Amino acid sequence: MSFSSTIKEETARHIGAARHCRIAEITAIINMSGTIEYDTKRNRYGIMVHTENVAVARKYFTLLKKTFNINIEVVTRKSQYLKKKRVYNIYVLKRVDVTKILQACHLLENEEVHYRIDPLIVAETCCRRAYIRGTFLAAGSMSEPDKTYHLEIVDGRESHSEQLVALMNHFDMDAKIVLRKKYHVVYLKEGAQIVEFLNVIEAHVALMKLENLRILKEMRNNVNRIVNCETANINKTVSAAVRQIEDIKYIQETVGLHTLSEGLEELALLRLDHSESSLKELGQMLSQSVGKSGVNHRLRKISHYAESLREAREDHHEGKEH
Repeated sequence: MSFSSTIKEETARHIGAARHCRIAEITAIINMSGTIEYDTKRNRYGIMVHTENVAVARKYFTLLKKTFNINIEVVTRKSQYLKKKRVYNIYVLKRVDVTKILQACHLLENEEVHYRIDPLIVAETCCRRAYIRGTFLAAGSMSEPDKTYHLEIVDGRESHSEQLVALMNHFDMDAKIVLRKKYHVVYLKEGAQIVEFLNVIEAHVALMKLENLRILKEMRNNVNRIVNCETANINKTVSAAVRQIEDIKYIQETVGLHTLSEGLEELALLRLDHSESSLKELGQMLSQSVGKSGVNHRLRKISHYAESLREAREDHHEGKEH
């Protein structure tokens, strides 16, 4: 089961005790997945909600029954496009029932339908939570958190998506909108923001799973950073040691190590014999112990001496050619 399905299964089982919260969630589902017909001239009325998720269909059906106690028709069929998956259409067709729902959800004004979030529907904090939960149930999805953090709600109406962003950001989230084809997608991209979202919609089991995954992911990332850092330091140390040995051998083969001062000669011989030792270890091997910075300073002197010998040799060759 995908993480999106896990969230929806959990939140589908959450039925608010208060009628106003149930109405808020019904309003969200209708706004996101509903088609409303309210034509007094042709005497045609209906609310149809379409979903591919049986948990969402069951939740919407239960909310309507508990809140309005009306007749509801559920039609199940296999989709021709979605790998023959089942799709669910939930219908309310009687004028009196349609009117009752639309008026309760504040979607009907002067016998005209308005897809919107009326402030009265989300006046209470619990109703805001219920509304956001309904939008995710109807049109939300989340990527697998072991790969990336991304939660989105696909909305067909720009004005409604802007209202939804304002509603989510009331809970200190940082929701944003991106246009994708003809849809306005409300999204969150940070793990902490998604954790807050799950807390708001009261998906506490999914929240704990996500937190555990985040902790494991952070631990793996920290271990990788440490390993990469140590590997880089080892490579740097080895490269420096190779250059030092090349310089010492050049001095040895051209003018001899005896041309170095006593302290530099002792260190040069130690470096040749202990190519894998760290600067700290080399300093401890000297007849008079020296710290890491002192060893580094002496090796740089040796390197500068070798470089001056190379330059002198090049100048000598150039003089001969002339």
